[in-house]
Amino acid sequence: MKIKAGIIGGAGYTGGELIRLLLNHPDVDFSYIHSRSNADKPLYAVHQDLIGETTLQFTGDLSPIRSGDLDVLFLCLGHGESKKFLSENTVHDHTRIIDLANDFRLKDQSSTGNRNFIYGLPEINKSAIQSAHNIANPGCFATAIQLGLLPLAKAGLLEAVYATGITGSTGAGQSLSSTSHFSWRANNIQAYKTLTHQHLAEIAQSLRQVTPPHAPEKQELSFVPWRGDFTRGIFISSLVNCDHTHEELTSLYKNFYKDQPFTIVSDTPIFLKQVVNTNKCIVQLEKVGSKLVIHSITDNLLKGASGQAVQNMNLMFGLSETAGLRLKAGAF
Repeated sequence: MKIKAGIIGGAGYTGGELIRLLLNHPDVDFSYIHSRSNADKPLYAVHQDLIGETTLQFTGDLSPIRSGDLDVLFLCLGHGESKKFLSENTVHDHTRIIDLANDFRLKDQSSTGNRNFIYGLPEINKSAIQSAHNIANPGCFATAIQLGLLPLAKAGLLEAVYATGITGSTGAGQSLSSTSHFSWRANNIQAYKTLTHQHLAEIAQSLRQVTPPHAPEKQELSFVPWRGDFTRGIFISSLVNCDHTHEELTSLYKNFYKDQPFTIVSDTPIFLKQVVNTNKCIVQLEKVGSKLVIHSITDNLLKGASGQAVQNMNLMFGLSETAGLRLKAGAF
């Protein structure tokens, strides 16, 4: 029997990507997409690439979330809106929830009512996700940075980290702003939220989770994010001091990710087009003297959002982890 899935907030970028994935998922029955502002419009009126793909419409009806007819409900709302939605609306206890906002990612904020949320990074929480009823999907920058640093943290080799990362305009959401407008983005980049990005807390939480008790408590992450002149993708470069050889570190990383289908350690230089339109994270190490640079790349809308949400759904319902996620990169 197929999983009955629904979406709250299907009009934005993450909602649109999730619709595309669920429509083509072999194990999903998908017909419920809620949007207050687009009720009764066909999906392709908002996500115009879906013309000819489906005749489904957005709905403003919330009764299906109360009936228990849905097996899983994805919340694609703005940050801070998921907790508000769940406080104002009753979701049937049978229905599992995957939240793509930041409302429940931190342990001291991971509960609402009778629902407790598990942090949904499969590379470190797979067994917990498999038995979870509610998932807090990680942030996009957080996913890319963590996957670059977790093997070092697990080995007790992580102290001060200096990271920079650039993201495309879709990382700012679909609502128009002065810094997402084409005339601003074209031929332009800018640093923003320097050392204060909202994903820092969840990154620190995951690094602490895997760090052995005997390791020095000196982990500190300094992160400068950048807005880039492209639409999608994240490229992170993290600098640390490390005396181990390149060969030792490569072996460490490949062993850490050997059972993870979407995180790949590359022996050759990586570039953003390798991951755009996929659920992959690709990691590459460069060593110069005692300095180690970890490059990590993802698609912010897939492994950084909707793709990872589907990966978590697959794990929650005992499906193949890669179901519906074997996607081809737009490499040229």
